[in-house]
Amino acid sequence: MAKCFVCSKATVFGNNVSHSMRATSRTWKANIRKVRIVDHGVPKTVSVCTRCLRSNKVTRAV
Repeated sequence: MAKCFVCSKATVFGNNVSHSMRATSRTWKANIRKVRIVDHGVPKTVSVCTRCLRSNKVTRAV
C-alpha cells in the first residue's frame, strides 16, 4: 500500500487540466520506500515516505 507509516501520506487524486480546460483524472503518489526501522525496540519493515526519512522521524535498523 502506498501510504507512509509515520505521516499517513498516501495517493492523492485530482485532474490534469489542459489549456482548453478539459479535465482528465490523474494521481499524485507519495515517494514511498520500504525500510527497516526500530519501532518500540522491535525491528520491522514498513513503508516510509522520503520526507520522513530525511527528517529523521524514524530510526533505521541496522
